[in-house]
Amino acid sequence: MKMNTYDTEAQVAEKAILVSLVTDEVKRSGSDPEHSMAELVSLAETAGVEVIASIMQNKDVPDSKWFVGKGKAQEIREMAEQTDATTAIFDQELSGAQVRNLEEALDLKIIDRTQLILDIFAGRAKTREGILQVELAQLTYLLPRLSGHGVNLSRLGGGIGTRGPGETKLEMDRRHIRDRISELKRQLEAVVQHRVIHRERRRKTGVIQVALVGYTNAGKSTLLRQLTAADVLAEDKLFATLDPTSRGLALPSGKEVVLTDTVGFIQNLPHDLVAAFRATLEEANEADLLLHVVDSSSPMRERQQKVVEEVLQELGAGGKPTFTVYNKIDRCDPEVLDLLPGGPDIVRMNAFSEADLTRLREVIEDRLLGDVAQFRFPASRGDLAALAYRVGEVVSQDTDEEELVLTVRINPADMEMRGHALTEYRM
Repeated sequence: MKMNTYDTEAQVAEKAILVSLVTDEVKRSGSDPEHSMAELVSLAETAGVEVIASIMQNKDVPDSKWFVGKGKAQEIREMAEQTDATTAIFDQELSGAQVRNLEEALDLKIIDRTQLILDIFAGRAKTREGILQVELAQLTYLLPRLSGHGVNLSRLGGGIGTRGPGETKLEMDRRHIRDRISELKRQLEAVVQHRVIHRERRRKTGVIQVALVGYTNAGKSTLLRQLTAADVLAEDKLFATLDPTSRGLALPSGKEVVLTDTVGFIQNLPHDLVAAFRATLEEANEADLLLHVVDSSSPMRERQQKVVEEVLQELGAGGKPTFTVYNKIDRCDPEVLDLLPGGPDIVRMNAFSEADLTRLREVIEDRLLGDVAQFRFPASRGDLAALAYRVGEVVSQDTDEEELVLTVRINPADMEMRGHALTEYRM
């Protein structure tokens, strides 16, 4: 058992005690409960909650009734009474019955990690697609737990766990929630179809796509803003941006590619959320190159990298060409920098260093624009010349009255996927 007390200057209405259960399964998984708890603190603060204290309990398996042991539940209740806490936030996912039993035993609002993350997403979603996706994830999470949220549903005046669907939707019966879920899926399917059409249009015009992926707060949005001068939110917070943002990125040769910032990942990302945001996360799956941005200053960077790689694998993007970008090296001690891996597919940088940004643009161009090839086709085929300029870097051009000869540096994958119309004219 371990208890830490956190002080905060922010005066907020909702005060919470954070609880984590360290089971034998957690120990076998190799995950770090201390880091997970620290992350839960950040999540709670991101949601606008004042963290009063944190409690960790070691137990072979969760208690089927209260999740934690009966004695630990009593300890939490006593602490809440002493500190005027209004909420208990659990680092693991709870069943509906456990929520109901804990509400009765503790006389507190009970929130688990999944609900907390969903709540943060509900506050950050801005586009129609994002709002629909969050609502779908929340209702999918809520449906099997309706019987376990009695106290929560009676406390809908505000606070975490109440954003998103709203009071009237949360009080709908199961049938109405199922109907709403079906409607949300129908609307999202239309959004997905629109996105597919948009992607196909980009693909046909030879647009190259690069996606920024990484753990939340690794600096992806900052990197997008610095590389493209995009007017996007970049804060030192978890899930500072939710909806994907795409901007044009000019490479040293003058060629432009599309750079997309995707939603950040986190360990134990709710499965309902992964499913709901699949259309958004598929931006990574459709990209020609992934930039895996890592917070090199984080002591958990290796674990965070693994989480991102696991989610990418789940999305079917595990085999994509990838560069690992170790960001925030300006925050690292020299001994930490010595531990960072090196290699041709790794870049170390500070997103606010112009020299580092220039080097990253060069690395992206070198990876995307590969071998030099020559093409000869009728001078009248301006469409083929335009295609060559879009999918590669034209090194030289020779023209006579009847034929055009282009020397192009082009990535083999782009040649196959976008420049196939040029294939029969290759010299």
